[in-house]
Amino acid sequence: MKACLVFAVLVVGTVFAGQNIPCEQFDVSKVVRGKGAVEVACTAIEKRFSTAAHKHFFGMRMPAPFAVEIPLGGEALSFEASCGVDKSGAKGAVVLRVLGDGKELWASPSTAFGDKDEVKVCVDVSGVNAMTLAVDPVEGTGDGVLAVWGEARVTCRDGAVLPSDVRRTSRQLGVLTPGAADAPRINGPRVYGVRPGKPILYRVPVTGQRPMKLKVECSESGLSFDPDTQVLSGSIKEPGEYTVAIVAENSSGKAEKTLTIKVGEKIGLTPALGWSSWNAFGGSVSDAKVRAAADALVATGLADHGYSYVNIDDFWQNIPERAKEDPDLDGPLRDAEGRIAANRRFPDMKGLVDYIHAKGLKAGIYSSPGPYTCGRAVGSWQHEEFDAKTFADWGFDYLKHDWCFYDDVAFGKGLDRAMYPYLVMGRALAHQERDIYFSLCQYGMENVSAWGRLVGAQSWRTTGDVFDTWSSVSAAIEKQKKLFYYTEPGAWNDPDMLCVGNVCWNDGRPTRLAPNEQYTHVSLWALLAAPMLIGCDLTKIDDFTLSLLSNDEVIDIDQDPLGKGAGCIAEGDEWEIWARPLEDGSIAAGLYNKSSREQTVVFDLEAAGLMCKWRVRDVWRQDDIGVFLGKYEAVVPGHATHLVRLFPLPCGHLREGMDDIRENAWRLLRAKDLSKGTLLL
Repeated sequence: MKACLVFAVLVVGTVFAGQNIPCEQFDVSKVVRGKGAVEVACTAIEKRFSTAAHKHFFGMRMPAPFAVEIPLGGEALSFEASCGVDKSGAKGAVVLRVLGDGKELWASPSTAFGDKDEVKVCVDVSGVNAMTLAVDPVEGTGDGVLAVWGEARVTCRDGAVLPSDVRRTSRQLGVLTPGAADAPRINGPRVYGVRPGKPILYRVPVTGQRPMKLKVECSESGLSFDPDTQVLSGSIKEPGEYTVAIVAENSSGKAEKTLTIKVGEKIGLTPALGWSSWNAFGGSVSDAKVRAAADALVATGLADHGYSYVNIDDFWQNIPERAKEDPDLDGPLRDAEGRIAANRRFPDMKGLVDYIHAKGLKAGIYSSPGPYTCGRAVGSWQHEEFDAKTFADWGFDYLKHDWCFYDDVAFGKGLDRAMYPYLVMGRALAHQERDIYFSLCQYGMENVSAWGRLVGAQSWRTTGDVFDTWSSVSAAIEKQKKLFYYTEPGAWNDPDMLCVGNVCWNDGRPTRLAPNEQYTHVSLWALLAAPMLIGCDLTKIDDFTLSLLSNDEVIDIDQDPLGKGAGCIAEGDEWEIWARPLEDGSIAAGLYNKSSREQTVVFDLEAAGLMCKWRVRDVWRQDDIGVFLGKYEAVVPGHATHLVRLFPLPCGHLREGMDDIRENAWRLLRAKDLSKGTLLL
């Protein structure tokens, strides 16, 4: 046995290098001793395990006595966890053990309810085919004690695949998105919302061979267009709808598109597209990294597919208590006038925003309604008007407002408690001289989808943090089933950022999601009409990730002006069909395979109300499949989603009396709730 780091035992040894596989990806179905099952924490469903010492955002919990066998197939190098007794269970003490192919590799000392320190284990499992995690009560301990293996993970060699990984049980999809054509294609949303007199900044996204001639015509004199930067800017004072004609022409062809600017009280008429720093850099974000992300949005061509936001997440402020780790975080929280201070990594916040704006992109920033952010930087509590003005003076276009530490100062109960801090900041933002897209981050509490727009928000998180594991992404999808009827232009459910590309919590390595799982991730976010904020280091983006993010037909579904997010309209034991209506009368649908094995998913068109003939188009491959009547079926690899768009032929129509394909989702939910004897909401 080689132990890496065990606080209670105080043994230090080998440090293992390789890819980390969290317990969310373990196969924990083989219980070899005890009653019950292993519970796996997944922050997308707000399940966390807490000992007296620590709250674990992911990990495993099991009763004592218990043992579960986890197949490793000889692929793992080490197993790590931080162990204790969950404070939600009974009092008592346990001993935890790790066995490899039946041989004990590690055992903890007696670990009791209420211990202020956890037992940390890092054990060598090289060559082990089956690892067993066992928990036994010490003498005198009764039933009901729950053992926690917090942050449990195995480290594997780079490129290794565990036996339970979907890549072992199903073929994986490669690059499906065709390359951009030489002829011009004008991309992005067809509507743009702005309040009267507020600045307009819109970079015309267009793909195709350069050089290219771009022309924009608008009868409104308050707008101007720079063809070199592709930026439409200015302002319009009078409410109303204004039509902008866009023409792109090169040696291979010509494209035309109409953009409607809606001047009124609604902004964010389509979900936000862009990039956010958190998944890429976490607490190491800096001015240089944000500028590089803005450069990369343009250089990779993603800006020409409609991605426009460059958002700074936590850690742009000073955090004196972390100064020993990073001296750049040391400094005052606010200046003498009360203005929130940026840390030394961000020496000129307005200059940074101007740099982003010069590229025709928009800039986002992060704060909290509480006294502190999640990273323990200062929040906006009792400084909402001041901070909103500071953000506006710097030129920001987007604010993510994260609940963290508001619990420390919150008052009231239920809906009043949840709404109040966001109502305060929403009003403060409305007083500014520029539009600031307001993104609530409070993890879906008190059914935020029902009231988020009432506090002035354009989108709201509906889940906990989503990580790059299948259990996390699939749990987030499950949480959206009752939320589709809340989406409309200017009001979007947000199941968190995209976990594709290289992410920081995987030591800068590529996402742990299998390729099929990434197709489901992006397909469902587009169907849900969710914000699509890229969470990877754009300077290291690979061809596969770029193809995932640059499929214009997928983006068109997400950005459809009708704004009706998809509902789950049909389901079986291991598959679901999600669908939404689009503005042109077509239907977008995803045949979602929840199983790890490949299977045929049958879309019963007639049962869904799609009568007569419909033309079906494979959206990822951008290829017409054919005309179908009654049923459409497809072979879908494990954990993948087959994304299609159905266009009615002259006889094609919805069943008489049906106005919306999502009525099936409503009936499915109602049937389930009635069977349980519960109300729908």
